[in-house]
Amino acid sequence: MKYYLIQSVWLVATVACLPVLSCKDDDQPEPEPKEMGILVQTDATFGAVLTDSAGMTLYFFSRDADGNTACEGNCRSMWPAYYSSHAAESEGVDPEDIGTITLTNGSLQTTYKGRPLYFYANDDAPGEIEGDGVGGNWFVAKPDYTVMLVQHQLIGGDGTLYMSDLTPGEGQTQHFVDSYGRTLYGFVQDRYNTNNFTKPDFSNNSVWSIYEAVIGSLPSGANLADFAEITVHGRTQLTYKGWPLYYFGQDAARGETKGVDFPKVGIWPVLNPDSPEALAP
Repeated sequence: MKYYLIQSVWLVATVACLPVLSCKDDDQPEPEPKEMGILVQTDATFGAVLTDSAGMTLYFFSRDADGNTACEGNCRSMWPAYYSSHAAESEGVDPEDIGTITLTNGSLQTTYKGRPLYFYANDDAPGEIEGDGVGGNWFVAKPDYTVMLVQHQLIGGDGTLYMSDLTPGEGQTQHFVDSYGRTLYGFVQDRYNTNNFTKPDFSNNSVWSIYEAVIGSLPSGANLADFAEITVHGRTQLTYKGWPLYYFGQDAARGETKGVDFPKVGIWPVLNPDSPEALAP
């Protein structure tokens, strides 16, 4: 009798639990949608461009050469900062390329490859790109720029400030940098698409390293026809208007231009769209 009583209790408990278990399965909460950060979208004119999660276009400012924002005051009304704590959480964006800076008012701004990101107030809808080229200083943010144009104060290795004509003084100079903001230089003794500096064993490459790159996306104001690729002792070097492009080994941080007066002014100039072509070999 005791056995049947226990068995009956077990059956009742089992039946009672079945709807509970069923209801528990049915009541499972829906998974929360994954937060989306920076997206890589394809534009018919510009190719791959960066947008926020809603598709609004993002931009770079050429005066942010050192990785800090130079857009302050009234600039902010037209070029609001972009920030998202989920900026690195979308496919197509390398999380290592995403960073954050703190603005003077304490708010945050997201950076891509060290460049602060902005919206343009005149972009009214997702997919619009009205800000590229504004003032010659604003460029649509792209993931694959081979070079970028910056506007920055030239500062030599000894701390001397230089203007665009390489005379001492304060002033912004437009010049090319690589995709991560490192300054690019030409060598006055090189000739058109001819590297006269680098040794066959690359023993001097740590002082002036060749810019090993292939031509990709370029900022507005740069002409694709001015760029080429040459082979230097078995390695590829990018050239601009015939000038082979180099890094200076002592430029340790983005925005630095210590090479402009090494070993003296004019030997290793920075380059921009107004630079003359290199001399023929």
